[in-house]
Amino acid sequence: MNAASQRVVRNYLLIAGLYTLSASVIWGVNTLFLLDAGLDLLGVFTANAAFTVGMVAFEIPTGVVADTVGRRASFLASAAVLFLGTLGYLIVAELDGGLGWFIVASLVLGLGFTFYSGAVEAWLVDALDDAGYEGDLDRIFARGAIVSGVAMVGGTLGGGVLGDVDLAVPFVARAVLLVAVFAVATIVMHDRGFVPRRVGLRELPSEMATVARAGIDHGWSVRPARWLFTLSFVQTGFLIWGFYAWQPFVLELLEEDLIWVVGATSAGLALATIVGNLLVGTLARPCGKRTTLLAGGAAALSAAAIGMGFATEFWQAAALLMLLGAALGVMGPVQQAFLHGLVPSEQRATVVSFGSMIGSVGGIGGQTALGYISQERSISDGYIVGGVASTLSLPILWMLRRQQSEADILGSPDEAGQRAACAAQGLPEATGVDAVPRTAREAA
Repeated sequence: MNAASQRVVRNYLLIAGLYTLSASVIWGVNTLFLLDAGLDLLGVFTANAAFTVGMVAFEIPTGVVADTVGRRASFLASAAVLFLGTLGYLIVAELDGGLGWFIVASLVLGLGFTFYSGAVEAWLVDALDDAGYEGDLDRIFARGAIVSGVAMVGGTLGGGVLGDVDLAVPFVARAVLLVAVFAVATIVMHDRGFVPRRVGLRELPSEMATVARAGIDHGWSVRPARWLFTLSFVQTGFLIWGFYAWQPFVLELLEEDLIWVVGATSAGLALATIVGNLLVGTLARPCGKRTTLLAGGAAALSAAAIGMGFATEFWQAAALLMLLGAALGVMGPVQQAFLHGLVPSEQRATVVSFGSMIGSVGGIGGQTALGYISQERSISDGYIVGGVASTLSLPILWMLRRQQSEADILGSPDEAGQRAACAAQGLPEATGVDAVPRTAREAA
């Protein structure tokens, strides 16, 4: 990797780490904060579903910002809007505003995260292309996930400690950290390999239509990408609910309101995810298949979720939660690299946002259905139902593997030895972003 590429990666890791640190301060206590503010369990998941609705509603409009005004502008907008949404949560809780106003604040937070989704990944890949990088993206995404995981350890652990003082304090800390994120990104994040262009209000509807068509033409119409989106739809339907449900579930098993234990468990989950990220480099055998790694991770995730539903002791649930985190740690970077291997440079942010939108649609249904089960029966039953539903990932991955996409094959296209080894096995030689245009045409 040349010096320019290394600089790009360093800035990416800095931005990803700071952003995750600021966001994760409330992740370990968010559900408890909403319960403390007067919502019941179904109300909590309704507010969280509203956040996901916001992500669905705003993905395409914010995708226009990332693909026209620029990836940097989109990221800065994300930090600013998240700051406002976080303050909104604090104000609603202070004024006893109830579920309706929490839904409004959740929609604002959803808007903030849509400005982020796709923009930073697209910025990284474009900047690396501009810097002359020709290697695999899996390990870079894994490094980003590791840095984010370390930041999440600090954020969730710190949020748990601050939450023991008052559940509102982590939200104040997040607002302060977002100001720092905005300042740092203003200095180090500049669009490379991408030429921004201004779009007026009159042009916005046509640009949104263009973005939607690009998401379909370069995403949904490409069969491997379509199966990746379907995978995201199924898994996100369970994962968003599961992420928020484990907090009260842990306290229920402990039979005590030990907020610091929730923070420590969040930190453990982040560490488990880091372990999964580290395993990517070990498991990513040259000329192997990304679908193999994804299938192994999906099977472990489903087993861990179902097991949590049957857990009767805290240590059992905590151990299975760590297994779930490790599975996600393996799957995340591999899934990211797979999708970027299918997408042309000009539509990266658009297609990633389009995929995020499809996943969020699944999240709306999953949170609503599993939230109802949690309220009427138990959180344990929610984990069992969600875990069983997530096993649908396995036939989806089988269909994805049958597409025989070049992006499914691991190995750096710039290394002649690996290319020859892949060719000797009857596999395509090109596997990186350079193979994208031909792959997309063949798969469409």
